[in-house]
Amino acid sequence: MSHRSLASVAALAAVVVVLLFAQVPVVGQAPSPTTKATTAGNAGTPPRTSDGKPDLQGIWSNGTLTPFERPKDLGTKEFYTDQEFAEQARRIRQVEVGEEGDPGAAGNGLRYNLSLYGFDLTKARFAWNKRTSLIVGPEGVVPPMLPEAVKRNAERAAKNKGHEFDSYENRPLQERCVLMGQERIPMVPGVNDNNLLQIAQAPGWVTMLHETNHHTRVIPTDGRPHISQNIRQWQGDSVGRWEGNTLVVDTTNFTGLTANFRGSGEKLHLVERFTRVSDETLMYQFTVEDPTTWAKPWTAEVPMTKSQGPVYEWACHEGNNMIVNILQGARVADEEAARKTAK
Repeated sequence: MSHRSLASVAALAAVVVVLLFAQVPVVGQAPSPTTKATTAGNAGTPPRTSDGKPDLQGIWSNGTLTPFERPKDLGTKEFYTDQEFAEQARRIRQVEVGEEGDPGAAGNGLRYNLSLYGFDLTKARFAWNKRTSLIVGPEGVVPPMLPEAVKRNAERAAKNKGHEFDSYENRPLQERCVLMGQERIPMVPGVNDNNLLQIAQAPGWVTMLHETNHHTRVIPTDGRPHISQNIRQWQGDSVGRWEGNTLVVDTTNFTGLTANFRGSGEKLHLVERFTRVSDETLMYQFTVEDPTTWAKPWTAEVPMTKSQGPVYEWACHEGNNMIVNILQGARVADEEAARKTAK
């Protein structure tokens, strides 16, 4: 099994914990004034770079135990109370380390031994947050997809049906290591797996290095407009500007050649906001709008925690024969089918 597969297994197991226990602090990690969650608009005075802009530089982790969408049984409840939050902490401790401190006995068999692959929720750092979902607002879920969007995505899938193994171009972008899930924008966090983002700044520019697939976004902040609308890109075209202490990144020009974020189309418009709310916390908020996919825009908020790093290379194609093996197998199947037809 490859290192990518092992990581995926561990991350999948962690998701089980997340779904069972929506939002808890890290066991043994008490909150401090620098890690207590605030909203993106309530930041103090952040440090400044040499050109006077808010300093967002460093390595940040968006690891979180908050589900993307709110569990149905919570209704419109947007935040846990202190008492509910403390109870969640107790429950995650029981699942993660066991009542008697025996990892193998934890959670009545619900726990997967993440430490086997170097994943351990008791050692990970997560931003202190009492939200019941990353999506903000009373709904706490992604709005229903419009009928035209459902039809568009169904037609795209139907067009490829029966041709999935014709060529590498018929395979998913993630399988081809072109664009991995966690490097896509907007940045939706995984669970304790490839969560790092390194930010560097220079006058007129902000760069963001994603841990996953070592993808780097280079974002101009010098007031330039978007590129021509006839140029379409996998990650769109991003331009940034400063609004007070917040970096606002506006992205358009997505491509319609493949399903973009959650089935959106080329009309996708993304606005991301990065605000340093404390020495240890960077608040990442994004608003998604696509009038051809959803009836209204919607917003999510993800706290990021300062990390020492480093950000290691994430070599997706190192020793990866996935596409070659899949297509070779398909050609063998094609030859067998042709022989049967010829008889």
